[in-house]
This record gives sequence, C-alpha cells and structure tokens, in this order.
Amino acid sequence: MISPALSDTLAHWLDHQRAMNAASENTLSAYQRDLLSFLDFMSQHHGEAQGLGPIARITTSDMRAWMAHERGRGVAARSLARSLSAVKSFYRWLSEREGFEATAVLATRSPKFRKKLPRPLAEDAARAMIDRVDLQAREPWVAARDTAVVTLLYGCGLRISEALTLTGADAPLGATLRIIGKGNKERIVPVLPAAREAVATYVKACPHDLPPAEPLFRGVRGGALSPRAIQKVMEQARMQLGLPATATPHAMRHSFATHLLNAGGDLRAIQELLGHASLSTTQAYTAVDTARLMEVYDKAHPRSRG
Repeated sequence: MISPALSDTLAHWLDHQRAMNAASENTLSAYQRDLLSFLDFMSQHHGEAQGLGPIARITTSDMRAWMAHERGRGVAARSLARSLSAVKSFYRWLSEREGFEATAVLATRSPKFRKKLPRPLAEDAARAMIDRVDLQAREPWVAARDTAVVTLLYGCGLRISEALTLTGADAPLGATLRIIGKGNKERIVPVLPAAREAVATYVKACPHDLPPAEPLFRGVRGGALSPRAIQKVMEQARMQLGLPATATPHAMRHSFATHLLNAGGDLRAIQELLGHASLSTTQAYTAVDTARLMEVYDKAHPRSRG
C-alpha cells in the first residue's frame, strides 16, 4: 500500500517520462506495474504504508531483500533487470526533486543475463514467408493486406507498430516513407517497388474506405488492424514452412538489416534506415560474421582511407 502523496508523485513521474522521454503508453504501463510491485513489497517488508519519507530511507539491505524476493517467485533475470531500471529511473528523478540521497537504490547492481540476439531469416526463407502469408486468408483482400504488411516489414525494415500506424494519406506509397519511430524520432525510408505494388494491390482490393486520417490497414470488420493478426498469420506460415518460432514479424526487420549488410550496405546507413540511436544496436540486429563486420568497419574507418 502506498500513500496518496506517493501515488501522486508516481503519476507525476510517469507524466514526466511521457513528456520528456516520449515514452510509449506500453512502456509507461510497464513502468507503473514495476514501481507498484516494488513499493508493495517495501510496504510489506517494512510493515507500514510507503510514503515519501519511508521510501527515501530504503537501504542496500532492503534492495537485496526485494531482489531476492523477486528471484524467489520466479522472476527471470531479464525481467528483474527491467524492473530495477524503472526503480532507479524513478529514484533518480525523485531524489533530485525531494533532495535526498538515493545511493542505496542507484548503486544496486543489475542481475546478469545473456542478451538474446535476434535471429533473422535466410533470404529464401524471408521470400517464402511472404509468399506463404498470401495463402493463409480465405478472402483475397485479407491475403493482399497481410502480404502488404509483411512486405513492408522486410522491404523497408519497419517495426510492426510503424507499419500499422500508416494512414490512408500514405497511399499510394511513393519512393520514400516518413516514419515516426521510437522516441518520436523521424526517419525517411526508401520504398522498394515490390512494397509499393503490394500496398497498391491491397488498397484496390480493400472493401473498406481508407480516409487520409484513418488507418491504412484494416481488420475484417473495418477497424484498425491489430499486430496480433499479423503475428498469427506468420505463425501459420512458419509452421507450414518448417521455420523456427523465431520467425516472427520482428524477425523480418532483422532480416532486412542483415541482408542489406551482407549485400555490402553501409552499417551507418542501415542504422539510419532502422531508426536506431546507437550503432551497437544495429550491429546486434545483423547476423553476419565478425570478418564481414571488420571488412565494413575497415572501409568506413577514416584511417583506412588515408
């Protein structure tokens, strides 16, 4: 249980994250769950409701007890690391605002875990996935829709959320697309002819009106298409093709990056296309061997150009 004052403070922090860091609603919901769970544990641990005073006095021992409790109830290291990150972010903001020392929280070490590297599809598997998606729907326009979305994921390296935020105003697709990605970061993405044709085929077949300000991709009943619909059709296709469970919509984006780099694409250019803030993130998205990466770095490094 937390006090009304602390509840209001948490709401202010979430508003701050929304305004200053452009955090998505999904991210904010995760932050809220993580913080409420943490504060609920501290309330039970101390035997009193948590207000601004008690949480400012949390010790290293308290933090160890919370982490041990989370691991004891089966929380994975990756999930605990995410929760700790949210707690630290909140405490960093709150300690500056209220003027107390938050070292016990901020110095807590995150549990170690092995990062899962993305698993892109081979080029022939990515093409087979697009072809197979077309065969899943009973209605031709739905098949055209699913093919268009998956083609955008692979042909433009879009996140599924980015593809599904396109509106009627984006059709017909031009040579480029203006995408607003994570953190409201804008990027311009080239559109391959195959993607333009796939979207044009869908638009022509779609039985629903597609006004400029409304979603381009529609569900069967005419509402906005949900990510789950695309995930489901890809699940069906991958089982038919004998592909692993990692053959997801996001894997198509991984494949886009990997295949571009394998074809000689510049790592920094691919970083821009994907909308990554960090080059290291782009490197993690590309399943190429170390020799290939070194070759790209050697070509791009200022010293190698004399």
